[in-house]
Amino acid sequence: METEMNNFSETALREYKEGLGVFKEKMPDLAKHYQEFTAACFKEGDIELKEKQLIALAISVFAQDEYCIIYHVKGCLDQGCSEKEMLEAMGVAAAFGGGAVMSQSVTLVQEAIHDLSMKH
Repeated sequence: METEMNNFSETALREYKEGLGVFKEKMPDLAKHYQEFTAACFKEGDIELKEKQLIALAISVFAQDEYCIIYHVKGCLDQGCSEKEMLEAMGVAAAFGGGAVMSQSVTLVQEAIHDLSMKH
């Protein structure tokens, strides 16, 4: 039985995954290559997975990509990042992106941390 999604962040993650599924059905070759590429990018290497997720979160906030912000907050939590580590990464992103990054950091990032921390 599927667990009911009950908050904004979990709903957004479900919608993203459903959208990827539809895309994969319509564009299987492209989806396969994209998935292989991103899997290679997020493979453990000289940079640990935790740091890769922090980088991805900072880039997501800088790019103003709400689905990726939520996805990488979850990735950070899954890799054991603390809220303080994520907020420090937001500070670095804000040094480049200014007010737009800060507004996402103090709203969506913190909401996603709250929503998704309940599962950890």
